Amino acid sequence: MASALWKALGFCAALLGAGSAGAEPLKIRAAYIVPGTNLFSIFNAKPGLAKHLGQSYTLEAVRYQATPPMITAMAVGELEIALLNSTSLSLGVENAGMEDIRVFADEFRDSVEGYNSNEFMVRNDAIKSAADLKGKTIATNAIGSMVDIAARAWLRKAGLEDKRDYNVVEAGLNTMKSLLLEKKVELAAFVPPFLFDPELRKNAHALFNQRDAMGPSELGVWGAKESFLKNNRAAVLDFLEDSMRVTRWYSDPANHDEAVAIVAGVTKAPPALFADWLFTHKDYYRDPNLIPDTAAIISNIAVQSQLGFVKGKLDVKKYIDLSYVEEAAKRLK
Repeated sequence: MASALWKALGFCAALLGAGSAGAEPLKIRAAYIVPGTNLFSIFNAKPGLAKHLGQSYTLEAVRYQATPPMITAMAVGELEIALLNSTSLSLGVENAGMEDIRVFADEFRDSVEGYNSNEFMVRNDAIKSAADLKGKTIATNAIGSMVDIAARAWLRKAGLEDKRDYNVVEAGLNTMKSLLLEKKVELAAFVPPFLFDPELRKNAHALFNQRDAMGPSELGVWGAKESFLKNNRAAVLDFLEDSMRVTRWYSDPANHDEAVAIVAGVTKAPPALFADWLFTHKDYYRDPNLIPDTAAIISNIAVQSQLGFVKGKLDVKKYIDLSYVEEAAKRLK
């Protein structure tokens, strides 16, 4: 009798084990903007770093022009992880009604001391000061994006307001150079790698940078629905552990040449375009534990609110959950 019972229990355990082993990995569709420099575009380019990839989760990198469209995609179930910033977080909550959105990890920050800050450039033969922009057209990647908010904040400090004093057009970040140098706009925003284009730097200069406009900025944080994070905690932790490992590898100076070669291969661009700045202090700051800067997020949203993009007062900390990255980081100590 006892023997039969143990056999039955063993059979059940085997069935449960088989079911677990055969479970499908969690599908993660994750957004990025700039190929090569955004992590998801090169996440698995170095085999062996993402140890849990293909086991507990799969990753599909999806490209977007800017952060606001990612909110819509996540709201309708077309995206699991959005590459947000401080300003798109508040837009997601207030405009899209996504009360369940959570910032759970960091990818990169602008204006950290000793690291890069986005530049807003003008041609050498044109604009000399903010006053010269009155009546002119400026280019931004998307209305309400962090880049857009920074430009508006700086121009407001100079006494200029959208529609009253200047016009705004939306354009892809990769088209900013041609718009500026072909005299279709008088001010354009530049982020890496476009910021370091030799032709651009020969014919244009920065009128101001993002640090001047709004101080430290959370330019790239990962956002997801709270239900997605909670329902898939184990796989999310595996994903974050891998993400930290991947981030640390790319940021390690010892791996710089190989990292540049990988990015050059992904983007089909010459290594020389990246060698001098990518994953160095000329690049954005990348936290090795993927910990977001909560104070910067709060400050950035305050600027956004002053510009009228946020109507109510947002309890920012409510939408930030550091428990996932904190737990994942403990695995790598």
